[in-house]
Amino acid sequence: MKYLLFFISTFTFAQQTQFVDFKSVQGKIAINPVERAVSGGINYDFEILKLVDTIKIDAQNMEFSDLKLNGKSVNYRNTQKQLQIIFNFKKGKYKLTFQYSAKPKQTMYFIGSEANDNVQIWTQGQGKYTSHWFPSFDDVNEKVIFNLNITINKDYLVISNGTLKFKAALDGLSVWQYQMQKPMSSYLLMLAIGKFEKQTQKSKSGIPLEMYLEPKDAAKFESTYSDSKRMFDFLEKEIGVKYPWEIYKQVPVRDFLYAGMENTSATLFNTRYVVDSTGFEDRSYTNVNAHELAHQWFGNLVTAESGKHHWLQEGFATYYSLLAEKEIYGEDYFYSKLYESAQQLKFASRTDTIPVLNAKASSLTFYQKGAWSLFVLHEEIGEKAFKKAVKNYLKKHAFQSVNTLDFFAEIKKVSNYDLDAFSKVWLEETAFNTQLANTLLLKNKSIQVLFEVEKLKNIPLSAKKEFLEKTLQSEVHFSVKEAVVNQLKKEGFQDKESLLTLALETKNVQVRQAVAASFIEIPKNFRAQYETLLEDKSYQTQEIALYSLWNNFPERRTQYLEKSKTWVGFNDYNLRTLWLTLALSTPDYVVDKAALANELITYSSRNYEANTRQNALEKLLAFKIINDVVLVNLVNATTHHMWQFSKFGRDNIRKLLKNPETNASLERIVADLNEAEQFQLNRLLKE
Repeated sequence: MKYLLFFISTFTFAQQTQFVDFKSVQGKIAINPVERAVSGGINYDFEILKLVDTIKIDAQNMEFSDLKLNGKSVNYRNTQKQLQIIFNFKKGKYKLTFQYSAKPKQTMYFIGSEANDNVQIWTQGQGKYTSHWFPSFDDVNEKVIFNLNITINKDYLVISNGTLKFKAALDGLSVWQYQMQKPMSSYLLMLAIGKFEKQTQKSKSGIPLEMYLEPKDAAKFESTYSDSKRMFDFLEKEIGVKYPWEIYKQVPVRDFLYAGMENTSATLFNTRYVVDSTGFEDRSYTNVNAHELAHQWFGNLVTAESGKHHWLQEGFATYYSLLAEKEIYGEDYFYSKLYESAQQLKFASRTDTIPVLNAKASSLTFYQKGAWSLFVLHEEIGEKAFKKAVKNYLKKHAFQSVNTLDFFAEIKKVSNYDLDAFSKVWLEETAFNTQLANTLLLKNKSIQVLFEVEKLKNIPLSAKKEFLEKTLQSEVHFSVKEAVVNQLKKEGFQDKESLLTLALETKNVQVRQAVAASFIEIPKNFRAQYETLLEDKSYQTQEIALYSLWNNFPERRTQYLEKSKTWVGFNDYNLRTLWLTLALSTPDYVVDKAALANELITYSSRNYEANTRQNALEKLLAFKIINDVVLVNLVNATTHHMWQFSKFGRDNIRKLLKNPETNASLERIVADLNEAEQFQLNRLLKE
């Protein structure tokens, strides 16, 4: 039954676009961080194309007042999912105005608190529906020019789509007016509010590139936003169509749901990518940066008309982000990433039965197989024809919705390539064409060597050792040397010692990290060499090495703890939380253990991001450092908007409930919890 209802709903809305063309909207809204609420006035301009008696605007759980059509009161219905305007509409132009208020349960997220001076408010429209915080359109095919006036406490900076036309302050409040020039789908509407610092560059074509960070991270601008301008200039040239908007902004926000989101002219991304020069080695923002930027053309300028054609957004963005990385890191890197995704797709195709052209396809399929499809198409028809087709496709369908046939139509104009056969193999079948993929990959010399290495997997080490030595000493790409190290895991230490020494001598961070991760037991005569990993410019390598050394050499634990006692690591405190755990677990390490336990517990509190909290909670639970504060923090995790962290909280409470003592502790703290926490814990207690 639900499928029938969905069909009717979709059909009804699809019909509306034939009757009504919404042109633009002016929203004057106020945000209340304390009440976690939004309210304001809306002014829609639209044109009736055919006679109709009802028009609909998506609006989830909102209240409305003062509705006027062309200045006169009008009948309406609030279904709590839609605002329906009831009127005998005739052809012509109309203006609809109204007031609204909402307390969004999703899509607009309130992070931190004014008490802790760490408020952030941000939105996420794709997959969540902007209509939870702004009366708009869940159908991606309805494109509107959005203009927002946002009022909030004057201490906060406000970022939204388009250019900032003015900012004014009055009575402790500030008003920010943002304006778009071109239409876009509602899911691309955004807000980011908080305390940020800004740096601005300008592209070769004159587009302002605004980059934001929180004040505490101001020293990380260069490492976080490395090569941003270079990628922007490259993609404009490579795509062949001028960047379609007037400005481009990038803002990291706390506890963001995804790696990044390509809102029109303003990308939001996860703070895990805010890094210093050391963190950059493990968590570079480069790929996400390029991917979300490519979406400004593929997704924002032209938008897939339905989920079936989602590869036109994600496949293209993945493909062009790889090209941008190729520009920065070289051809070997590019082919190594293609090889990596080919291996993933080959493995996944054994069980994944949903092809690219299906709304239910996996992210791996939409992103990676979509990108591979374009790589194959590029190789088959040639660069000149491919670029011409892409350019014509974007220009013809600019600010419109598209499907796969729209793209194919432009390919047909520049090539006689058999698109039916191509579509069947790459878009309609689930199998991955490994033979063709390998043929294309083998154009790269490093991949040729990698294939030779992979062929030797089941060959005795004595028969391949000389070849592996030469590979480690060669100039081949680091991914090939990583493959060599990974192939040695099951070999006896004496047989592979010289090869591991060569791997360490490469001085390559990734190859050395592969060595660090390859040991469970570290031989005593390799300890000194392994200890050099503690000096590597990689927080991930340092984390692996510190724990392995502490675990393997108990007599040297104090020395390792002294060396690492000031380490912090990424912004999720990976090294600090590890150090605290190890220090607490080393009986003869003289330090204030109570203070360390309290610090670790603090990192599990709601004052920190979910990644930090989960790191801390995992260690607290593993080492059985559990008190009422830890339990409250764990219960609070179950109410978090990030489903992974919420699930972590629920799963661990279920484990704790099996112990009568902690079960009693959890029952005792119920009264001290807020309403949402009580609901979650009571539900778990009743299971």
